[in-house]
Amino acid sequence: MATNAPDRFDHVPDDLLRTGSHRAAPKSGRGWIAFAWAALATGVLVAAGLFGLAVIRGTIDLPFAAPSATAKPALSPTPTPTPTIEAKIDPALPIAVLNGTPTKGLATKAGNDLVKQGWAGASEKIGSRTNAGSTTITKTVVYYGDAANAPAARAMVLSLKIGEIRLSPAYPGSPITVLLGSDYVLPAG
Repeated sequence: MATNAPDRFDHVPDDLLRTGSHRAAPKSGRGWIAFAWAALATGVLVAAGLFGLAVIRGTIDLPFAAPSATAKPALSPTPTPTPTIEAKIDPALPIAVLNGTPTKGLATKAGNDLVKQGWAGASEKIGSRTNAGSTTITKTVVYYGDAANAPAARAMVLSLKIGEIRLSPAYPGSPITVLLGSDYVLPAG
């Protein structure tokens, strides 16, 4: 620290109560006040920066701003019922129609009837129609090779108005195979 040469102001009489402000002793505690203001300013700037980043990233929603596409809906005080999940059935799923009876052309007629009901997969362009190789089948069965096709097989039985469904790898060439038995009767009309 530099020292100054003594001058006339260094010797102040003892009875003089005033001193120059440049010579006054520093008040205690002044350093803490400056530190507190600096810490407060730093905290405010950091909080504002984090809030701004959260708004930009979309991880926080402002109640006074217009709702955005990413805004989360407010929680309702009453729980909403869980919707039931309906199976989606692809009507264009390839369907093989096999005739297991002695009636000639039954597979073609049944396939045409299914196409009229909306089963595009039963058309000759997508699915197939043929004889089963046996003419002694008594019960109509809808076979499906993948468990995901079970709803479509059930719907097929409803369309035929007869039969049962079976999960089986017996017909790997088609997702759904209808084996017509002697219990199947073509609808009138």
